[in-house]
Amino acid sequence: MMTVSAQPPTESATNQTGVLEVRNISKAFPNVQALTDISLDIRPGEILAFMGENGAGKSTLLKIINGDYRPDTGTLAIDGEQLSSPNPRAAHEAGIRVIYQEPEIIPGVDVAENIWVGELPKRMGLIDRRRLNSQVRRDLEKYGFEDILPMHLLGDELSSAQRQLVEIMRALKEGTRVLALDEPTSSLTDEEVDRLFTLVRRLRDDGVAIIYVSHRINEILQLCDRVAILRDGRLVAVRPAADLDDAEIVRLMVGRDLADVFQRRPAGTDHEVLRVEGLHSNWHDDVSIYINAGEVVGFGGLVGAGRSELAKVIFGEMPKNSGRILVEGEETSIHHPHDAISKGIGFAPEDRKREGLVLIRSVLENTSMAILRRLSYFHFIRRRLERQVVTEYVERLRVRTPSIDQEVGKLSGGNQQKVVLARWLAAKPKLLILDEPTRGIDVGAKAEIYRLIDNLANEGLGIMFISSELPELLGLSDRIYVMQNGRITGELSGADATEESVLELAMADNLSAAPTETATPAREGH
Repeated sequence: MMTVSAQPPTESATNQTGVLEVRNISKAFPNVQALTDISLDIRPGEILAFMGENGAGKSTLLKIINGDYRPDTGTLAIDGEQLSSPNPRAAHEAGIRVIYQEPEIIPGVDVAENIWVGELPKRMGLIDRRRLNSQVRRDLEKYGFEDILPMHLLGDELSSAQRQLVEIMRALKEGTRVLALDEPTSSLTDEEVDRLFTLVRRLRDDGVAIIYVSHRINEILQLCDRVAILRDGRLVAVRPAADLDDAEIVRLMVGRDLADVFQRRPAGTDHEVLRVEGLHSNWHDDVSIYINAGEVVGFGGLVGAGRSELAKVIFGEMPKNSGRILVEGEETSIHHPHDAISKGIGFAPEDRKREGLVLIRSVLENTSMAILRRLSYFHFIRRRLERQVVTEYVERLRVRTPSIDQEVGKLSGGNQQKVVLARWLAAKPKLLILDEPTRGIDVGAKAEIYRLIDNLANEGLGIMFISSELPELLGLSDRIYVMQNGRITGELSGADATEESVLELAMADNLSAAPTETATPAREGH
């Protein structure tokens, strides 16, 4: 959990006119109206959030501000002076800098050269290394990043957080007046997020106009001063962040209330699809759980509690030392994911890009990879049947893709997650393990995933649901197991669970002192 708190700018800052004025901007692409008549001011000394579902127009608006796209109609102005020929160079010269999710880092040169690329100080035709290092060291110390951004590291040795910082430092040395950050915390730890927030607030206090794009509502409410919300290419609201809460932001983004997003129709049965008894592994100590058909069983806990590792042990990606795993009442040996799949277990991992998808392969290939044996005849894949099956599940899950031949890496995060789910639904599992299934996707896509989970449970699928977002854990789960340090510290019914009760069990210092009525072992006879 982040410990930062909102710090509003001074009154004088919030009353200033916009350093960047966006007036009546519209932009269309073939068959898509991306933006319609957008007007707003980006003010100096203020952090303005852009929020909206995937496809709402946030990225298009950023690219127009950065000069990557030309608007069909409308204008951009800096200090009242219109930018007559918008392009990236003109935007940079005017003091506008947009830092996208994938920073532009040169792999073979060090941090200092990456920051000063194109403007390296020279002496007698050679890079003045002493002057360069002195300047970069001074800047890093000024902003408090000298300890996490060593200057000797090469571009291809940098972590995601370090790559973000290089881009920001590069922007700051150019005298940036408007800085836009697109999903800057998507790959950062909580500590790195805190440091980034400190830097962003410092820039705001120095008079820089900040645009902050994120799908994380808690970040927006902690950090930002105003929130601009887009829906279907239109600006539907610009509000002070202090006047908003989670429910209102969701309502503005998706056009319906938060209560409508979490709608579960209890469908649990007495037919047990999974039982784990006395499981011990390198990550776990005496874990016992059960999941019935039609149930959504949530798993709560803090980072490092062992939830993801438990999922991987059940799926055969990590070994167990002792204990039993039973599928539909029959003890089974699972040593490899192939064993789990053959027993009717599917697994959508937390890191879908690294573990769940082959990004350079098509939607077709990613969806069919778990059922290739079923689609084969004498070791040859029946391509027509493959396309027929994949099309059925892509349409059922409403995956937004130009075609099933589209590279999955070019889809939005929400649609990538749907492809992972389509793969396992095509495999017709008895148990589906979902590890952080809504991580990195926007509110609208989350709502679709929630509806899908509810539908799958009502079709009789047992679901192991791991989530670090307490509202969705509470809103979707029929029962919740809470873990800490590789052990189950308690079991809560969905009706009785609260954020406080989950957190109390997640942070129980004395595991043996967990309340006996909530720490019941798996029931017998199911």
